[in-house]
Amino acid sequence: MEVDGDRVVSFSSNDYLGLAGAGVVVEAAERALGEEGFGAGASRLIVGSLQSHRRLEERLAAFHERPAALLFNSGYQANVGVLSALAGPEDVIFSDALNHASLIDGCRLSRARVEVYGHCDVAAVARKLESSRGRRRFVVTDAVFSMDGDIAPVADLRAVCDRYDAVLIVDEAHGVGVLGPAGRGVCAAQHVLADVHVGTLGKAFGAFGAYVVGSRELTTLLMNKARSFVFSTALPPSVPAAAEAALSLLRSPEGDARRSKLAALTLRLAAGLRALGLPTPPAPQTPILPVILGDAARAMAASQRLLELHVFVQGIRPPTVPAGTSRLRFSLSAAHEPAHVDQALDALATLAAEDFFKR
Repeated sequence: MEVDGDRVVSFSSNDYLGLAGAGVVVEAAERALGEEGFGAGASRLIVGSLQSHRRLEERLAAFHERPAALLFNSGYQANVGVLSALAGPEDVIFSDALNHASLIDGCRLSRARVEVYGHCDVAAVARKLESSRGRRRFVVTDAVFSMDGDIAPVADLRAVCDRYDAVLIVDEAHGVGVLGPAGRGVCAAQHVLADVHVGTLGKAFGAFGAYVVGSRELTTLLMNKARSFVFSTALPPSVPAAAEAALSLLRSPEGDARRSKLAALTLRLAAGLRALGLPTPPAPQTPILPVILGDAARAMAASQRLLELHVFVQGIRPPTVPAGTSRLRFSLSAAHEPAHVDQALDALATLAAEDFFKR
């Protein structure tokens, strides 16, 4: 990519499988433009529900082996729509401390009582469920936490929810397409059926938008009650058409090959980070690898210095991450080559020589 006229290697995209520019995805979008036009013209409940929307929903439901799917215009709209539609003032939501902002805002909009539990602390969830009462109770978690790259213990959360009659809501934004059998995500990898399963089209799919899969009753309720769905003009038909092409590709042997390449690149970067003395998991499970610098100014200065070395890694600082945990967030893609990873490691070695990583 180019930044201010300079060619740089980007490690800041969520295009995990490199599908955003894939020929079949672009061609599908172009065909839809010719067949259905540019805009949907209205919300889905008026006249905006087009063939491309309905076809993608059917294919997403089949992909996840669930009865139904419903498209939303973004992951943010999906999460705020789901939580505000399902929960209310008489309910309780238990939310992971590191959940995405869209989940946090959805909790707030629901007007339910919100109890935050320690990051991935299943025992804390169980204790809270045992002691808290409400009309309905919901446990909400990301599947992959986007700033740290770690994975939620969704199987354990499912067991706790079953024990205490709670609803499990899982946001698979950074898991779908990358993890699990055929890229079905963390829940599929851990053999879990979430009551509400949110996925995105804007990351591994290389497109835009989001979806919810679950029971037919769930999607019907959301279709009529989730305000972010009801009162938004539908996605342009070229978007679900492109996402449908991406879905076909990520389910194919080529999708398996891209996931294998992504995993190998992740291990290569992790090994290089450890060689530089930068803490990273020995066997990272996701293509998100943070380099924690602590101080916000230092993280942003390191990001700028890397850019001067033709490596673009966005610095992340509060409020996106907690105070004292500002970082460089490396995000790998199957579009990278080993030489790109080595270029990033060489640039980081330069920063190490310049004392950027000293505490």
